[in-house]
Amino acid sequence: MTEARTVIPPLGGAAFAADSRLLERVRAVGKRTGVDYTDDAAVSDLLGRHRVAVDRATHGPAGWIGGLALAAGVIWPFVGHTAPATAGRPLLAYAPAGPLLVLAAACLTLARLRWKRALIHKELAGYREALGLARAYGIEPAHVPPWLEGRREDGGGKGAAPIPRYAPVERADEGTGTPPSATPPPKPAAVSEYERVADQGGWHDEVGWLLLFAGGIGTGVAVSSGEPLGLAALALAPLAVVVWVAGHRQGSRKADLRPDAEAYARAVVAARAAGVETPDLSPQLRALLDD
Repeated sequence: MTEARTVIPPLGGAAFAADSRLLERVRAVGKRTGVDYTDDAAVSDLLGRHRVAVDRATHGPAGWIGGLALAAGVIWPFVGHTAPATAGRPLLAYAPAGPLLVLAAACLTLARLRWKRALIHKELAGYREALGLARAYGIEPAHVPPWLEGRREDGGGKGAAPIPRYAPVERADEGTGTPPSATPPPKPAAVSEYERVADQGGWHDEVGWLLLFAGGIGTGVAVSSGEPLGLAALALAPLAVVVWVAGHRQGSRKADLRPDAEAYARAVVAARAAGVETPDLSPQLRALLDD
């Protein structure tokens, strides 16, 4: 069985307690769903369990079978007639694509229904409601993981279960939340460096192989045609090595900076969950948390 993941709640009890009216409404949601959303440990455990359930529904047998059946159904009409056993027999050459596509549609629909059912579980729906109420009171989470709203892995799209929106409410500074002395976690220089280089690179492997293939083809043409000038393509091979070395160094640099960046991003999320005013996370750090 897949173990539950450790998930830092986007907002915790201290943040909800920043306004007594918000705290009362969040507790009312908890009574309705049977979960104390002000208990950070309980919410962390809840989110971890439900993330496993959502992932399992997405990547379960129905999804795999549906994907394979869809691929086979699409490819069959193009390759089915090439088999000797189907020569001159159009029914065998094309007809199997129909049942395969029907099977794919059924399996993928089942997988999506299971995913949606896991996503709209009352415990998750209640926590999304609590987050929506917090936003109405001007308390914004540092980061909401895409899976919680059913968004794409890159964070795009509205999502199948977005956080509900409520009319803004003027905050009252009467809560029992974080004391004024609380400060956000300091941002190390390594984190700023990671943000700068995170989106760089990613093309070195492809370009290196392209240069290597181009050099090999150019050399082959030169040898077969007897044109010595074509041997200049051999220079592309060492250039490919240079590109690969540059890519390796860049990747190693990102890997060295990643632990500090991830630790800082998690610290910001935890601080915001505790009611501390923190700077917004950059897209690079949000993507790091979503990996």
